[in-house]
This record gives sequence, C-alpha cells and structure tokens, in this order.
Amino acid sequence: MSKCAIVTGGAGGIGLGIAKALAKEGCNIVIADIRADEDVHKVISGLESLGGKAHYIKSNVACPKDREKLIKEAVERFGRIDILVNNAGVAPKVRMDLLETTEESFDFVMDINLKGTFFLSQLAARQMISQENIELPRIINISSVSADTSSINRGEYCISKAAASMVTMLFADRLAEEGIRVFEIRPGVIKTDMTAVVTEKYDKMIAEGLTPIKRWGYPEDIGGIVASLCRKEFDFCTGNVINVDGGFHIRRL
Repeated sequence: MSKCAIVTGGAGGIGLGIAKALAKEGCNIVIADIRADEDVHKVISGLESLGGKAHYIKSNVACPKDREKLIKEAVERFGRIDILVNNAGVAPKVRMDLLETTEESFDFVMDINLKGTFFLSQLAARQMISQENIELPRIINISSVSADTSSINRGEYCISKAAASMVTMLFADRLAEEGIRVFEIRPGVIKTDMTAVVTEKYDKMIAEGLTPIKRWGYPEDIGGIVASLCRKEFDFCTGNVINVDGGFHIRRL
C-alpha cells in the first residue's frame, strides 16, 4: 500500500516543493491549505503526474475543527497517515519593533506556527499509533533559521520558530518508543512568493557573503531533504535539526 503524506501549506512555495518530492517517492499526497479550491486544481494534477494520488483539503491549522477534519478526511481518502509535514506558517502581517508588537499579531503567528504544529502532530501521532503494520512513520516540522536568529522587528515569528524546535524535541522523545521519528528542518533564504518582495535585498546580501554558498535556496532543496528523511536510512535518528540554509548557521570571523 502506498504511503500517505500530509503536507500543510502545500499548495505553493516550500510546501509544494516538499509535496512534489514525496510524490516522486510514490506517496499519496494530501495538501492542506487555505487557498480556494480552484487555485489548487493545477497543483493536484501536477502532483498526480509525478506518481501516486493527490487530494486537497481546505483547512486552517489554527482551527481545532479543521485539524480534526484534515486527519479524518485523509484517513477516509487513503486509509492511513504515514507522514506529516508541518510546513504551514505565517509571518506577522506588519513588521513592528519589539516594543510595539501587539497581542493580536503575536496570537496570529503563534496560533498557526506553534499551536497548529503541536496539536496537528498530536492528532497525526495518535492516528499513526493506531494503524497496523505502519512502516517508517515520520513527523517533520519546517522551522526556520529564525529559530535561533534574532529579528527584532518580527519577534513573534522568531519565538514561534524557536518554540517549534522544542515541539520537535518533545515529540521525538515521546514517539521514539512508538517507532515514529520526528525531525526539524530549518530553511534559510528560500526563493518563493513570500520572499519575492525582498528579492533585491537578499540578492545583495547573498552576493556580499550572507551565506558561504552564494545562492538562493529553492523549494526543491527542502523537498529533497524531506524525502531523504522518510527513508529507512534515517531510522536510527530522531529529534535532529537539519539546516538547509546555504551555511548561514556557521559562525564566521
């Protein structure tokens, strides 16, 4: 039986890069996103052309009912859940100095980036544990270099990603005995629609040495790592943080 992989925020950007990589591995893909159905039709067709089947579920991971619907419908559609990729995430709607950040902005970011990741992982783990003969189950959290890099004009985002790192560690610890491996990927500067507005800024920073590897990252860079982590070669690992950032994390003099 083909594996079933849920990718939140999978209709574009990093999430779509991940979904494509898993589809090429033969997985059935469930895309969870908040986009309108008509916007995702081509995405689903494209994924199915790579192998396996694909299904779209409109859902907001910040909403408890949507999280429950996502798990239930994925199981109804494909009979199982083998992989959960918590990729859905948001930045503050407006960047503000740390001393001006509002509770509304803080809650908006935390509800999706942290609360959604925690409680969807909980639901998916319960489902995985209940399944018979599950092979190489995985939960993979897409974090950010902001998990340990300060940006004082979007502090709520940095805090959400740092907290998501602890979510990875906690679930890795708890689920090891259940055979479920949990990983965290920290992307760096990745070329997506979200970063399109700062292309010129990052072009300049990369050229000036922001990262040892002097290029943008791409969604397929993340997708390839996710696909690798879902293979048996990584079954003696859990709780690992994988930086996919062109070497940004290296402290240099």
